[in-house]
Parts: sequence; C-alpha cells; structure tokens
Amino acid sequence: MIDFSAQQFHPVVLLPEDYDVLDLSVPPDQSPPRHSQFSIGRYNEQRPGTYTTDLFEEGRDIHIGVDIGAPAGTAVHAFCDGWIECFGYNAGDGDYGNTLVSGHRIDGIEIFALYGHLDSASITDKMHGQEIRAGMVIGWLGAEHENGGWPPHVHFQLAWKRPGRPDLPGVVSKDNLAQALQDYPDPLLVLGPLY
Repeated sequence: MIDFSAQQFHPVVLLPEDYDVLDLSVPPDQSPPRHSQFSIGRYNEQRPGTYTTDLFEEGRDIHIGVDIGAPAGTAVHAFCDGWIECFGYNAGDGDYGNTLVSGHRIDGIEIFALYGHLDSASITDKMHGQEIRAGMVIGWLGAEHENGGWPPHVHFQLAWKRPGRPDLPGVVSKDNLAQALQDYPDPLLVLGPLY
C-alpha cells in the first residue's frame, strides 16, 4: 500500500483560509449560510434529494469524492507527478461535463484521479500519456452550461483501478457503498485535512 503520510502533495485548488465546509446531508434550507465563494463537499456523505436527474436512478445518493467549490475559471492543479490517462465530455444532465483522469505511480503503486466538472479548455490540446507535474494547471472549473449543470466546482475522486474512460461512479447507492469505499479511497489522503 501507499504510505500517503510520507508524501507531499500539491493542492488541487488553491483555497483561501476562509472556506465553507458544506453539509449536504440536510436540505438546503437547513444548511448554515455560506460565507465564502470557496467550499468543500465531503466524501462518503449521503445527500438525499441532491441527485434528481435520470442519471441517478436506484437510490444513488452517497458521494464518493470531494467537491471543491470555487468561481468558474478557477485553476485546477495536478496533485502529484504523473500522466494524463484519459479525458472527454460526459454530456448527461447532472453528469461530469468536461472530465480529465490522471494516473500516478506512488511507492510503485498506480492510483488514478478524476477531475470532473471542468471547462472545455481543460480537455483541449491534451494527449493520452502526456506527462504532468505536481502543481501544474491541468484544467479550470467549468460554468454550469459546460459542467453538467452544477454550481462551479471540481469533483475530485481517487481510484485504485484504471478507468477505461473519463468516468467513475461518483455517487453510489447503499448497496454498493462497501465496494465503492474499497475501490475509491478517501481523497483527503492526498488533499489533506480540509474538514
């Protein structure tokens, strides 16, 4: 296994000191007011009523990534040296929109990272296998018209298995949760203690 604590990782989004940690497990009218344009949405959080498009049938409402909210156009950075594994556009209503997946070899073990809800420039002029360096800008947060219809944020998710395309199940049902937690480790392992 990777000893994540022995590594130094670059932030995926450069956050100010003051950002909101969202509680999406409660209805929006019960959430505390937001104070910042920057926010964090948690991993392994059940979000009832959030995923309402046809994409999310069968009770899928448990989030298996970390959402980092910021204004559209905010830079997204590679957390670690690696390569571009794949990229593309997930067009469904409520889907990822423009998406990039990077690959990394840490302590001799491969791990993959999905960056979803990006702008179209994020997947322009990219190549499979292209080398990336920690801290390199690899994309930008997309506006709602190009990111699947969501407020601007990046969905950041780790995966042990190489995805065959620029997509991962970012939201799962209770029935699939145990396996998802094994396949998609907590992004805070590389993002650090954001909440």
